[in-house]
Amino acid sequence: MKKRLIKILATIIGLYIVLCGLLYFFQEKLIFFPQKLHKDYKFEFAQNFEEINVKTTDGELINGLLFKSENSKGLIFYLHGNAGSLSSWGEVAKTYTDLNYDVFIFDYKGYGKSEGNITGQNQFFKDNQIVYNLLKKRYSEDKIIVLGYSIGTGLAAKLASTNKPKLLLLQAPYYNLTDMMKQRFSFIPTFILKYKLETNEYLKNCKMPVVIFHGNRDEVIYYGSSLKLKDEFKPQDTLITLNGQGHNEITDNEDYKSALKNILMK
Repeated sequence: MKKRLIKILATIIGLYIVLCGLLYFFQEKLIFFPQKLHKDYKFEFAQNFEEINVKTTDGELINGLLFKSENSKGLIFYLHGNAGSLSSWGEVAKTYTDLNYDVFIFDYKGYGKSEGNITGQNQFFKDNQIVYNLLKKRYSEDKIIVLGYSIGTGLAAKLASTNKPKLLLLQAPYYNLTDMMKQRFSFIPTFILKYKLETNEYLKNCKMPVVIFHGNRDEVIYYGSSLKLKDEFKPQDTLITLNGQGHNEITDNEDYKSALKNILMK
């Protein structure tokens, strides 16, 4: 009986090690859910836009869309969530162009018409910086607002922490992905996570005001994440709670639109 128990225990440990190994090597497929688009895909939106391709250091192209407002006050540099492509994400632009801000939104590597694949956190950061550098040639940085949603919040916070945009807006942010992993998969060791995306650490280096919007009924990224981030706030930073709001469709929330309008008018 003792030998049998030892054998069962060894099998369980072996399976656990195999599981951790698979999670380490294939975690991109568990974090990112891209929709691929053919390179000849034609975007169709009701408003004016310009399609822009940006070459990264490895020669691959990042595909983005620049939506133009009639009387532009500046630019919203938008980092989207972990699923889909610009074919759907482009729909968020109207909320901001209606407030007289241009919007640039792009697909990460492996998404939409963007080439390559996401292979590491630092590569992710470098790609975002290259795209941001291109937009800085068109817009004065003191007129650029960096906005991140969901998985894009950590990316937005990192980008803002190493640049000087006017404002950082975060929709449904996580404290960091290690914290998210502990919340959802406490049985998995966090050292296997290649994408830490430490929003809490990046905010410490953000000199611009930070505004967080988070629904208190968020079923994907728990609302407590923003309460934790609030502890990292500077005096000019703000957390706006969207009562009854879940994870999706924050941009369509009327309370969000009203608060955003007041913020952008300052």
